[in-house]
Amino acid sequence: MTTTITEGRPRRGGVRPGERALAPDLARGIMLLGIVLSNTAFHLWAARRGPSGWQPVDGSWLDHAVQFTMITVLDLRVYPLFAFLFGYGMMQLYLRQTAAGTAERDAARILRRRSLWLIVIGLAHSTLLMAGDIIGFYGVLSLVLGLVFLRRGERALTWWIGIGVALLLFTSAEPVVSALLRGELGTLGDAGAEPGFKAYAPDEENWLTAAGIRLESGLFVTFVAAPLSLVGGGFVLFLLGFLAARHRVLEEPGRHRTLLRSTAVIGIALGWLGALPAALAHVGALDVPADAQSESGALTILRDATGNAAGLGYVAAVALFAHWWITREPRRGATAVAAVTAVGKRSLSCYLAHSLLFAPLLAAWGLGLGAHLGSATMALFATGVWLVTVAAAHALERAGRRGPAEAVLRRLMYGSVDARGR
Repeated sequence: MTTTITEGRPRRGGVRPGERALAPDLARGIMLLGIVLSNTAFHLWAARRGPSGWQPVDGSWLDHAVQFTMITVLDLRVYPLFAFLFGYGMMQLYLRQTAAGTAERDAARILRRRSLWLIVIGLAHSTLLMAGDIIGFYGVLSLVLGLVFLRRGERALTWWIGIGVALLLFTSAEPVVSALLRGELGTLGDAGAEPGFKAYAPDEENWLTAAGIRLESGLFVTFVAAPLSLVGGGFVLFLLGFLAARHRVLEEPGRHRTLLRSTAVIGIALGWLGALPAALAHVGALDVPADAQSESGALTILRDATGNAAGLGYVAAVALFAHWWITREPRRGATAVAAVTAVGKRSLSCYLAHSLLFAPLLAAWGLGLGAHLGSATMALFATGVWLVTVAAAHALERAGRRGPAEAVLRRLMYGSVDARGR
């Protein structure tokens, strides 16, 4: 083990292999499959859009089945899972550092440095390849929330989680409930607004023009949308991650089975039911005004407002599976579990790799294949991209090597402290 005891510096590097728990890494690995599938809508740039301006509305019955499933299960349901795991990982890092003797202020400084570099990486990623980047967005959130809440007690965290839930209900649920009570779903939203995927410029043939649009979108998401999400209660999942990490919920799922079971069942049910009206309207099985289906419409707000519940349900379900799998004998599927877990350990590298494989092949400035794929074939392509990262991560795991992005970020975070975490 390599450490440093110099005043004002960390006394240890990053997480060591023996300190990792299965559930968080497995959840991150599965989460990346959900993210890469959710991002497919960005790249279907020649498809016909409906009132939501997001998922395409054309294609075969199989395409419609994929669109229905995406809206119900994935859209705005995977990113809350990411937020929870991000907060969980922040608190894990902080607790490991302080347990090793690093001063609380110095441990917090490591996380601030990490947040700042994530903002830089996120903006570079959005400009070069993918304007839908979430790294910079969560970099801003983690910077603010780390400064305010990292060293606060559990009582303060609990109070602010309650405040955040109230804000989410006020900003999201209230307009939907009011519209439903008035019978005026169409009073919310604008079906004639420009399709949301346009902000990612997948249909621009000139890379420099597309990069300019992506930079503008990335700056907005990072420095406008992120702060606004904090005002609207978007910090709830981060703080839940902080609180759960202090109780080691994912490291010791066996001790929290009752909580995890109820969270999985209630969260997934609420999340799927909340998205069901939007999915039914999208495929024409529910007749509602077009404005109600728009990006700011009642059905979309209802879908998004219940996404947090689904994200928490997903992470709880993965934790329950991890506990079940660890305690069973024989452990079948060990190679598959290890490979997906390897992706979770290298989540930043694999997330960036998605864009490296997606953008040049699908965008109009590249080979332009996005114009020739439907929702179903794009989902197959995305799954294939994820499997490529699974194979690469598993190979790195067997070789005992970290992901390239993780190695760089560790060096930036810890400086001369052993970047391998040993």
